[in-house]
Amino acid sequence: MLRLENISWHTPDGVSILQDLNLTVPDGKLVVITGPNGGGKTTLAKIIAGIYQQDSGKIFLNDQDITDVNITERAKAGISFAFQQPVRFKGITVRKLIELAAGEPMPLGRICDIMSKVGLCAEEYINREVNATLSGGEIKRIEIATVLARKSVLTVFDEPEAGIDLWSFTSLIKTFEEMRKNINGSIIIISHQERILQIADEIAIVADGHIKAQGQPDDMMKLLLENNAVTGKCYKQEEMF
Repeated sequence: MLRLENISWHTPDGVSILQDLNLTVPDGKLVVITGPNGGGKTTLAKIIAGIYQQDSGKIFLNDQDITDVNITERAKAGISFAFQQPVRFKGITVRKLIELAAGEPMPLGRICDIMSKVGLCAEEYINREVNATLSGGEIKRIEIATVLARKSVLTVFDEPEAGIDLWSFTSLIKTFEEMRKNINGSIIIISHQERILQIADEIAIVADGHIKAQGQPDDMMKLLLENNAVTGKCYKQEEMF
């Protein structure tokens, strides 16, 4: 379980992004964090991963205080982070990347099993470089394959739908549905896409630097739709809640 207590963060020039934010992510759950642009979603994700250091507050993973633990140690503790735009590695093959994520050499059959779970044929991709020749959808799914290879305690996806086409997005949803069925740990997805919201166990709404609401998808979807947060229509944040 992940628990954040009274998390605050300011930009270097003093702009307040998160203020006394509290969040709990239960074990074995897929939690989608959503809300208006500029509300603090991506900042929150990077604080969880250790990319950013909060100004104040506490972070606990399975009741262990990881508040001052750096990104490398958090990764070793089982926290994975998937970027909006996955990093490409010229000269590193897909197979090597997956083995690096797993921390050990892997037999071909095991790699094929992981690749099939993200909708890719291992024979076509295993020896390809993780570079610009891969499409946005391909690189997203390869990144998810590395997460599966790691068997993370907690995985954070920051807007995984960004920059991919409709066909790849449909495949991505299927991949997340499969992960949700066979969840080993917890998953956080930062997203405002309704189809991703619909597969959540819980939805947390972030706005103005706070968790405004958290609960069951039906209740949260109703709240979001009433306030145009899913449709993307213009609205005033002060009118949202």
